[in-house]
Amino acid sequence: MNLFQKLIYPIEELIGKIATRQEEKIEYNLDKTRRIQKQVNVLQGDINSIKKAIGRIEARQLKLLKADKLTDNEFQVYSQWGEDGIIQFLLHNILVKNKIFVEFGVQNYTESNTRFLLINNNWSGLVMDSSEDYINYIKNDSIYWRYNLKAVRAFITKDNINELISSNGLKGEIGLLSVDIDGNDYWVWQAIDVIEPAIVIVEYNFRFGKDKAVTIPYQENFVRSEAHYSWIYYGASLKALYLLAKQKGYVFVGCNSGGNNAFFVRKDLKPDSIKELTPEEGYVAGQFRESRDRDGNLSYLSHQEEEQLLASLPLVEVE
Repeated sequence: MNLFQKLIYPIEELIGKIATRQEEKIEYNLDKTRRIQKQVNVLQGDINSIKKAIGRIEARQLKLLKADKLTDNEFQVYSQWGEDGIIQFLLHNILVKNKIFVEFGVQNYTESNTRFLLINNNWSGLVMDSSEDYINYIKNDSIYWRYNLKAVRAFITKDNINELISSNGLKGEIGLLSVDIDGNDYWVWQAIDVIEPAIVIVEYNFRFGKDKAVTIPYQENFVRSEAHYSWIYYGASLKALYLLAKQKGYVFVGCNSGGNNAFFVRKDLKPDSIKELTPEEGYVAGQFRESRDRDGNLSYLSHQEEEQLLASLPLVEVE
C-alpha cells in the first residue's frame, strides 16, 4: 500500500460508515412513516365507522321527527352541507323503484350527495369527474370494492351526457340524479333524457337572486376558474332551474340551508306530505363567501358587490 492509499483509505472508510448510518437512518424514518400511516389509516377507518353510525341514528330519527320543511331534516355525514338528511327524508316519503344514482362533479367522492346512499342504503351508482387523479383516488378507495360503484373520468357537456350515462348501462327510471359541475348545470340537465330520476338535486347560484331566471351562456369547455377571475360566475339561478324542472315534469320542494342545492321530485311521485314550492317560497341565499380577486386571493365581497359584478357579465334569460 503506497502513501496515497494509506491517506485515502481512512477517508473512504469514514465515508462508507457515514453512508451506512444515513441509509439506516433513512430506513428507520421510512419504517416510522409506514407505521404512522398505518395508524392514520386505522384511525380514518374508525372515524368513518363513527360517522356512518351517527348517520344511521340521524336517519332513524327522521321517521319520528316528521318535519315537512326540508331544512328541518338536514344532517351531514358525507355531504357538503345537510343534503344527506334531506335525501333520507325524501326517501322516507317517496316510492323509489330502482335504487340507483348518478352524480357528476364529485371530485374524489369523499364529500358528495350520494356516498351515504351508497354506504347506508346500499344503493348502486355511477359517479363522474373530469380529473383523472380524482377518479383514480375513488377506484383505490375501499368503497370501490365494498359497494357497487362505477367511477368514470369525463368532461361533461350537453352533447355527451346521455351517451356517458347509457354507455355505462343506465337508462329509464333511477332513484336520484345529482348535478354539480360549477358551470353548465342548466344546459346539461336540460339535455338529459336517457334517465328519469325520482329525485333531482341541482346546484344553483344564489347570487342571481330569487326573481331572475338566468343561466350562464352555454360554452362547451366552460371552466369556472377560467371563465372569470372571481370564481362566482357559473351555473344558473333557482328560478331558471325551477322553470326547467316544470318542463321536464318535476316539482320544486326546497333548498338546503347552505343556499346552493335545489331539490326536485318527479311530479307523478310527489306525495301530498311534501309541499310544492315556488322559487320565492323556497329560495335560500347562501352565506358563504368564495369570491376571488384578480390575484386569486379570497376577496370576501358582500353579496351586493357580488350581484353588481355578475350584472356586468353575459347571462341568458330562460323565462
